[in-house]
Amino acid sequence: MKYIGLISDTHGFLDPKVFQYFEQCDEIWHAGDVGSEDILDKLKLFKPLKAVYGNIDGGVVRQMLPEDLVFDCEGMKVYMTHIGGSPGKYNARVKTTIHEVNPAIFICGHSHILKVISDPIYKPLLYLNPGAAGIHGFHHVRTLLRFKIDQGKLFDMQVIELGKRSMIM
Repeated sequence: MKYIGLISDTHGFLDPKVFQYFEQCDEIWHAGDVGSEDILDKLKLFKPLKAVYGNIDGGVVRQMLPEDLVFDCEGMKVYMTHIGGSPGKYNARVKTTIHEVNPAIFICGHSHILKVISDPIYKPLLYLNPGAAGIHGFHHVRTLLRFKIDQGKLFDMQVIELGKRSMIM
C-alpha cells in the first residue's frame, strides 16, 4: 500500500502546512508549475518525489523534470502531465498518450481547479487535478489531495484546504 500526497501549481510558494498534511504519506506527486528548484529540493528531502514541469517552470526545473511521467503504483498505471485539459476536453497530445498507455489514473494541474472525476469516455480512467497550492492565480482556496493505492485500487481520497489564496503564512 502507498499513501500519496498530490500537489500542483505551487508557483514558487510552498506552504509549511504541506509537510504536516503529507507527514504520513509515502510519496509526494507534483503535477507541475513548481516555480523553483528550491521547492523541488525541499520536497525531495522530505519524501520520495515524482514530478513534472509546468508552463511557468524555467530551464533549471525543466532540466530536472520531464513533461510527462508514466509509472506504476501498486498495480495502477498513472499518467501525469501539467497541461492536460479535462474529461471530454483533453488536448491532442494527452489523448494520444491516454490511448497508448491506457492509464487507470490521469493527473494534471494547470487549471487551478480542484477536480476528481471518473472519465465517462476512457473508463475506468480516474481524472485527478489537485487544484493549486500556491498563492498566484485566480483560485480562491489553496488545495491538495491525499489518497491511498493498494492492489489496483485507489481509496481514502481526502481534499485538503490550505486556506485562502491571499493568506500568506
